[in-house]
Amino acid sequence: MDEARHFQTFVYERLARLASAVAHPRRLELVDLLCQGPMTVEQLAQKSGMPFASASQHLQHLRMARLVEGERQGSYVCYRLVDDAVTCDLLAALQRAAARYDAEVRAAAQGFLQHYRDVESVDLATLRERMRQEPLLLIDVRPAEEYAAGHWPGAWSLPLEDLANRLAELPRDRAIAAYCRGPYCVLAVHAVNFLRQQGFRAFRLIEGVGEWRSRGEMIAVGDEIRQT
Repeated sequence: MDEARHFQTFVYERLARLASAVAHPRRLELVDLLCQGPMTVEQLAQKSGMPFASASQHLQHLRMARLVEGERQGSYVCYRLVDDAVTCDLLAALQRAAARYDAEVRAAAQGFLQHYRDVESVDLATLRERMRQEPLLLIDVRPAEEYAAGHWPGAWSLPLEDLANRLAELPRDRAIAAYCRGPYCVLAVHAVNFLRQQGFRAFRLIEGVGEWRSRGEMIAVGDEIRQT
């Protein structure tokens, strides 16, 4: 019995150690960014708004927990998730739990979206149903390097900052679905709001590459489509 108790105690201690590695808002944000694809410390710091030294320190915590690994590429260190599916699923589970059990998170999300009442948000199942009913254009409004690291097959790369200058490329006879990094990413919200102001039929896809990786959906990397 003592042996069984020792085993269970050891396992839960290791689980708590793993949980403590991600129990920081900035580390969760870094995990979310790395669910989009590998990035250098400089890119992660810039996208998260963190000082370089802080980003590097948080990455070391994640590295010691064996959630991320770094590879030197010239004068840069590029980080990637050790296991995309498992780590992105961990983040997605936390997001689902927050949406279900944390009233303040729900209120914050609703409060933000109230400023964009005309922006319709749908999940992947709804998107697939609509695609069976009519031709749609799916656009990825994340930065181009995130699109290159992994995107929905057939989606166009149309970064939010380029949207205004590329309106002429978009069809007006089809609805447009925009996605970004997942449920709490605001890039797609801004994109859809802008497109609707310009007279396009557009809506937001709530999910992103991180959720698709966690569920083993097919993801395109460059010209190759992979099972994640």
